[in-house]
Amino acid sequence: MRLHSASISFMTTLYIRDVSNEVADTLKDRAAAEGKSLSAYVAGELTKMAARPTNVEIVAKLRDRDRSSGPTTDEIVAEVRAGRR
Repeated sequence: MRLHSASISFMTTLYIRDVSNEVADTLKDRAAAEGKSLSAYVAGELTKMAARPTNVEIVAKLRDRDRSSGPTTDEIVAEVRAGRR
């Protein structure tokens, strides 16, 4: 007999206060249009939001990039000027 290992995933319950009726109605309509419950729809949207990097994270990643092999400032300016002609 073989035993299979199982991973257990715990979920957190969030309560969101002070949501306007207009926002709640819009979210309910969008959930219904996708055939989902409001809870499932909002959980999906929050998952997408959490997966996107913040502006601060994007800037940090851009600062860390190696730009030594890229064009010089003079080359960039020359190309911009050439494109304006």
